[in-house]
Amino acid sequence: MTVLPQGLPLAAEFPDTTRERWQHLVEGVLRKSGAQDVAGVQAEEALSTELQDGLRVRPLYTAEDSSAAPGYPGFPPFVRGGRPQGSAVSGWDVRQRHADPDPRRANEAVLADLENGVTSLWLEVGGAGLPVAALPDVLAGVYLDLAAVVLDAGTETGDAAEQLLRLYAERGVPAEAAAGNLGADPLGLLARTGKDADTDAQLLEAAALAGRCAEGYPGLRALTVDALGYHEAGASPAQELGCSLATAVAYLRELTAAGLTVDAACAQLEFRYAADGDQFLTIAKFRAARRLWARVAQLCGASPQAAAQRQHAVTSSVMMTERDPWVNMLRTTVACLAAGVGGADAVSVLPFDSAVGLPDAFARRIARNTQAILLEESNLARVIDPAGGSWYVEQLTDELARAAWAWFQELERAGGQRAALVSGLVGERIADTWAERSTALARRREPITGVSEFPHLHEQPLLRTAAPAPLGGGLPRVRRAEAFEALRSRSDAHLAGHGARPRLFLAALGPAAAHTARSSFAGNLFQAGGIETTLAEGVEPAALAEAFAASGATVACLCSSDRLYAEHAKAVAAALKAAGARRVLLAGRPGELREALERAGVDEFVFAGGDAVALLSALLDEIGVAR
Repeated sequence: MTVLPQGLPLAAEFPDTTRERWQHLVEGVLRKSGAQDVAGVQAEEALSTELQDGLRVRPLYTAEDSSAAPGYPGFPPFVRGGRPQGSAVSGWDVRQRHADPDPRRANEAVLADLENGVTSLWLEVGGAGLPVAALPDVLAGVYLDLAAVVLDAGTETGDAAEQLLRLYAERGVPAEAAAGNLGADPLGLLARTGKDADTDAQLLEAAALAGRCAEGYPGLRALTVDALGYHEAGASPAQELGCSLATAVAYLRELTAAGLTVDAACAQLEFRYAADGDQFLTIAKFRAARRLWARVAQLCGASPQAAAQRQHAVTSSVMMTERDPWVNMLRTTVACLAAGVGGADAVSVLPFDSAVGLPDAFARRIARNTQAILLEESNLARVIDPAGGSWYVEQLTDELARAAWAWFQELERAGGQRAALVSGLVGERIADTWAERSTALARRREPITGVSEFPHLHEQPLLRTAAPAPLGGGLPRVRRAEAFEALRSRSDAHLAGHGARPRLFLAALGPAAAHTARSSFAGNLFQAGGIETTLAEGVEPAALAEAFAASGATVACLCSSDRLYAEHAKAVAAALKAAGARRVLLAGRPGELREALERAGVDEFVFAGGDAVALLSALLDEIGVAR
């Protein structure tokens, strides 16, 4: 057996290298791709990726990029986790959401979940959701001393909380065994409804519930700092975190004014954040959230251990799609993994059909089994803070925390979260963020698989019972896929009314080797708007014009290589126009040929990075598809 000397570097047999050497190698690659004027740091910046909140992901991270020490799991600043053991003992809390307003169906779903791996329940109660009076029926057969219950009752929070506490007493549940959250969130309710008239009364009610929990139910929290309303309105990660901090500070003020100590007030708060498909940004968000709250709690005089943030992660509804909803299974898997790696205490995976309506039993099963696989088969929870020590993740955590802190300070200068909501500051800033992101979505710089990329026009739609209407009147609710799905809905209506979808003719010039790249790009693009394509190959203008006339289409698009465009595009475009094409497009950027092609009849050029939503909407108008 060979014994290696202690301290032997793993890369001892390789030559030393430097960042400058790496940049020099990058320069060579970039020059081959046509970038001649980049050198040194510029070469590295050329490979960087812009994120929201002014963040940038660089292509290389080294020990030089490491941020401040993140500490240890379970100790301030809690970047590495709120508990020393993380989730390694029993895994995170698998929390399933239920919103079916029928008590019998809801009870069946609740029992099925608890029998198959779910460890806590998140119930949407009141309004159009589950009736408050039906809470005993919904929880029939549930061992309330084992399964935590989290309420989300909006304007009926007080009544729902009283009903649950009464149920604990009637069933003889020991006070120390009651667990979960009563769900009071007056400022979150203000954000969702835009109604401020009852906020003062709701804050007093929340403080009273917190006092009762602090005195008699040590495992039960009274307030939820729900940041989902901001995320669902289109907020960036920093805006989501900053709004949660400002909300939590407002609650601390109310609770301490009502007589609770700072430590007791902190213990009454649970924070709810969205987890989406950007796994590293989600990991950084949960780590940054704990660091930020630890700083706030410290400044408020809380003891070190009271500053640990209790986190509930919910897979993002913004990323969910109605079209090709099965892809949502993959999105929620990535989001769940990121939330677990990020250290969330409880995780809710939205069923893949949640954007369509009330989830069915199969969808709920997949949602809970997603967590079961990550916990039981992948052993994800057995490693504490697996992303810790990654120079990239640590730097991203630090940069996100700083951006969120700056937004939090701006909210505090504006008078706090309530004042910022009432004045419109929060809504306006989030709207600006969403408008910028919408542009990226429309240009397919942020692709949506199954919707803006690789759509399946012949998929059979899912049929689900409509979900209860959510609270509205305040911040809007958005989804990434909305603009493209609206185009698809226009196409569906046209199909229902005319027996066929809108159609576009692809004139593929030359052999497959010459046109496949652009004809595939064009077909994918047009189908994202619900437009079917008919393709014909060739270079003879008369033959292509004849094929166009036979296709029944009124719009055409030329697809080929730049070389064949120079040789044949003008003649083919003119022939298509003569054959009755209302609009002729060309896939690609023609450069010097542009003016000549326009004179020959090409109306528009389509290329990667163009506004696909505007283009597709205009094409549907041209074809005669009703809005």
